[in-house]
Amino acid sequence: MSNDSQVIDLFVIGGGINGAGVARDAAGRGLSVVLCEKDDLAEGTSSRSGKLVHGGLRYLEYYEFRLVREALIEREVLMNAAPHIIWPMRFVLPHSPQDRPAWLVRLGLFLYDNLGGRRKLPGTRTLDLRRDPEGAPLLDKYSKGFEYSDCWVDDARLVILNAVDAAEKGAEVLTRSPCVSARREDGAWTVQTRSQLTGETRIFRARCLVNCAGPWVSDFITRVAGANSARNVRLVKGSHIIVPKFWAGNNAYLVQNHDKRVIFINPYEGDKALIGTTDIAYEGRAEDVSADEAEIDYLLAAVNRYFKEQLRRSDVLHTFSGVRPLFDDGQGNPSAVTRDYVFDLDQTGGAPLLNVFGGKITTFRELAERGMHKLRPIFPDMGGDWTENAPLPGGEIANSDYESYVNLLRELHPWMPRALVHHYGRLYGARTGDLVAGATGMADLGRHFGGQLYEAEVRYLVAKEWALRPDDILFRRTKHYLHLTEAERRAFADWFNESAKAHAA
Repeated sequence: MSNDSQVIDLFVIGGGINGAGVARDAAGRGLSVVLCEKDDLAEGTSSRSGKLVHGGLRYLEYYEFRLVREALIEREVLMNAAPHIIWPMRFVLPHSPQDRPAWLVRLGLFLYDNLGGRRKLPGTRTLDLRRDPEGAPLLDKYSKGFEYSDCWVDDARLVILNAVDAAEKGAEVLTRSPCVSARREDGAWTVQTRSQLTGETRIFRARCLVNCAGPWVSDFITRVAGANSARNVRLVKGSHIIVPKFWAGNNAYLVQNHDKRVIFINPYEGDKALIGTTDIAYEGRAEDVSADEAEIDYLLAAVNRYFKEQLRRSDVLHTFSGVRPLFDDGQGNPSAVTRDYVFDLDQTGGAPLLNVFGGKITTFRELAERGMHKLRPIFPDMGGDWTENAPLPGGEIANSDYESYVNLLRELHPWMPRALVHHYGRLYGARTGDLVAGATGMADLGRHFGGQLYEAEVRYLVAKEWALRPDDILFRRTKHYLHLTEAERRAFADWFNESAKAHAA
C-alpha cells in the first residue's frame, strides 16, 4: 500500500443508479471524481427492479402528485437520452369492479396523461375487452379496460452507461473495491478502499463525500464514516418471477390484486414475461434477499385471477428479489412509503458528507442534478447543469427511431443475422460499431457460447464496462443467462475464468 494519497474533489460511495448518476453529473461539471462500489455495478437494487421508467400511476393514490409529475417529465428526458435501452410500452389495465371503481381509475389515468407535459407517448384509451385483441387472453368476466403508456428500461445497463459516461468525462470507477474507512481530517475526507480481487489498498483525500450506498446508506454513515444522521431508510423487499410469455402482442398488463396492490406483467426478452412486484418489509441483510415461496404464490395468484391461461409453479423459470432503500417517512404500509428521495448534508469539521436516502430509477438524473445544487457552495466554480439534453453512451441515435437505426446497422454489417443486430442495437446503440470493429464475418466475432453470445462482446465488456466475472456479463451487462442452457452457462464461466487467469499471468 502506498502512503501517497490521491487528492480529488468528490468521492462517491455506491455503484447503483444514484451513485453512477452523481458521478456522471459531477464529472461533466469539471470536478475530479472517484466512485467506488463494493461489488459489481448495479449488483444490488438497481438490477432488480421492474425494468420500468414510469411516473408511478399508483402513487397518485397516496397524493404524491409532485413526485409523479417530476417522474413523468423525467420519463421523456430519459427516452431522449437512451432510446436504445428505453422504449415506449403500452399497458393494458383490465378493470375489476371488486377493486377500485372505474371512474377513479379513469381519473387517475387522466391525471397521469396530463401532469407531466406528455409529448411523445400516446394517451389513455378505453378498451372493450370483449372486442379488442388486448382482451383475448383475459378471462371473459373482464369486459372493460384501459390502455396507457409508460416506458421499458434495461435497468442495469442504465447504470453501466452512466458509469461509462462518467469515466469518459474523467471519473475513476472502482468496482469490487469497498470503502473500508472514511474519516474527517483537516477539513477533508481521508478515504481508503481495498480491491477484492488484488487486495490493493488505495487512499484518497476528498473535499466532499457523497453516500449513495442504497440499502447500506445508514450502515456506511455509522460504521464506516463514524458520523450520524437523524434520517434513515426503510428496507422493502420486491420480488419478481420470469415465466414463458403467454399472450400475443407487445403490450404489457397491469392488474389489481385483492389487497389493492398492482402487479405488472411485462413482455421480457422476446419470449418471456416478467411479473412483479411484491412489497414486503424486510429486516435481514440486503445481500441475502431472495424471493420466497409465499411471494411466488402471491404473484401467480394475481395473474391467475385475470388470465385464461393459468400459471403453475412449474412455469416459473427464474426469480429475483431486490431491497428498495426507501426513505423512512413513518408510514406503516410498505406500499405507502414514499418513493421520493431526501438529502442529508452533514458539514461537520468542514468536510461535507451528502447522504442520499430513497429515490427511484426514473428520477436518478434529477436526483444527481439536485444533489450537485446542494454542493454548489462547496464547489462554486463547477460547471452548470448539463445532463437534461445529453445522450448516454450509445444514445446518439435519438434523431432516428430505433427500427431505422437497426436497418442502418444491417446495411453496415450485412453479414450479421438480424437477431444479433437487434441484440447489439438494443444494448449498445451507436456504440455497436466499436464492439464489432474490424469484423467482416461471423468468424471474426470469435467463440460462440450459445444464443447471441460471442467472444467479441465479452472482450468489449471486459475492456469497456468493468466486467470482471461471468455473472457480470450474463446477468447485468446483458441478459444472456435467460437464453443459454445451464451447460452453456457453465462452459462460458469456465472459459471466462480460465481466460482471466491466463491474462493475469
